Order: sequence, then structure tokens, then C-alpha cells
Amino acid sequence: MGEAFGIMPPKEKPDVDIATRIHIYDDGPSRSLLYIETADRPGLLVEIVKTLSDISVAVESGEFDTEGMLAKAKFHVSYRGSALNKPLQQVVANSLRYFLTRPTTEESSF
Repeated sequence: MGEAFGIMPPKEKPDVDIATRIHIYDDGPSRSLLYIETADRPGLLVEIVKTLSDISVAVESGEFDTEGMLAKAKFHVSYRGSALNKPLQQVVANSLRYFLTRPTTEESSF
């Protein structure tokens, strides 16, 4: 997208190690607040929402922001109209941590 404005992405990915942080808080009886900090990359928002929908967690609303290479996301989520219970919170955190920290494969490696 930046190419349209004359901004070109770097030729090589920077070697930056950003820890992934995931926190889930109760935000009333019908929803939970999911907070994620992770390394920014193309398609990150789609990947997060797809992971949540794969485990039947509904995203009611969300905010997404980036600060350099750091992406911050807040989502109000629910499961069958209720806030996420503790075991489901752990499933969500583990699923997101797995998908967000797995290594990426370069196109040239195929």
C-alpha cells in the first residue's frame, strides 16, 4: 500500500525479536476483553480473527494500532453470548500464541 505514496518496504526483514503478549480480562457478563501485543506483519489482523473464529469465539468489536514493528490489538469477544470462562481463556491464549509465534516461510524457499 505504501508503494502508492512512494514508500517502499525494506528489501530484507529487520532482525527484531518482539515478545508476544496476550491478556484476557472479564468485561461484564456477556463479553471479555482480549489484548494482544506482537510483532507487526502483513495479514496479522486477518490471522488473529481467523484463529478466534476457528475456535468459535465471536469478535464483537476491536481496535488495532501499530507502533513501528509492534502491533497492539484490543477485541471484545464472547462465546455463545457470554464472557469467556477461564478454561476457554487459556485455549484462546494458547491458540493465538501458537499461530502468532510460528516462524514464517519465505516465498523464495519453495
